[in-house]
Amino acid sequence: MRTDITFLSAGLELAGHLYTPGGAAAGPCPAIVVGHPGSGVKEQTSGLYARRLAEEGFVTLAFDAAFQGESEGEPRGLEDPAHRVEDFKAAVSFLTTREEIAPDRIGALGICASGGYVLAAAAADRRVRAIGTVSAVDIARQFRTGADGTQDPAVIRGMLQAASAARSAEARGEGVQSFTLFPGTEEEARRGGPHVFEGWEYYCTTRAQHPRSARTLTWSSIDRIVAFDAFRSLELLAPRPLLMIVGRSAVTSWMSVEAFQKAPGPKELLWIDGAVHTDLYDKDAYVTPAVAKLTTFFTEQLADTQ
Repeated sequence: MRTDITFLSAGLELAGHLYTPGGAAAGPCPAIVVGHPGSGVKEQTSGLYARRLAEEGFVTLAFDAAFQGESEGEPRGLEDPAHRVEDFKAAVSFLTTREEIAPDRIGALGICASGGYVLAAAAADRRVRAIGTVSAVDIARQFRTGADGTQDPAVIRGMLQAASAARSAEARGEGVQSFTLFPGTEEEARRGGPHVFEGWEYYCTTRAQHPRSARTLTWSSIDRIVAFDAFRSLELLAPRPLLMIVGRSAVTSWMSVEAFQKAPGPKELLWIDGAVHTDLYDKDAYVTPAVAKLTTFFTEQLADTQ
């Protein structure tokens, strides 16, 4: 069953979907917070994973990040890593207030950019008992060095110059300055390389497009993003367990590998053969084994120890 809910994150009201298992539970259930990719909304892949995990017996919460989707926050389309981390913590706080949830049995799952955000959030929030990621990236690394890690440094220097100019324009009263995330046509997307095309196909076609999914970001997001480091506090995850799920053919897989190598404590890296980054968003051949592994992982790690 899905229920529309709201909760506060640093003073902003966030919109979420709370999924509960069917049938009567014997007692309070384990719960999982599920974060969406950058530019995504709860109706897309985070909602899919939340629903599938609820079918396995968990209470799950998929939510829209602040400044995006149905959640509050101005300017619209702001990507603020610090706030995205706070959103995860606020979602955990919300779950602790629900009588159907065991507050000491809460896990967190991040997909794509949220795979980086969840690592940063859980590092400091000891209420998160187990951490999972799917196609995890650190958004700062992606902007600074590209999806494959080989981007010319001049690219991000140019973006920072544009972001600085945009802040000055906004100060002059010229309105919010934004840039487009995706190419306008399939031909342009294909010219951008595999990762650009994969994102365009998911977000900009009937495959998964949604009217509230972000097509632009504010330029003021850029300097916030590049100063962030999702992997900075990985040592604080221990002794809590970490599961990272990655597509074998994903151009972004190096970021999950880097995080996995740096993380201490119990951890597991699951490769999904044949999958590119966005295949794990919605393609059943890849989502099903990922959900099966997440189910086993969270069932074991969120078990009632009393």
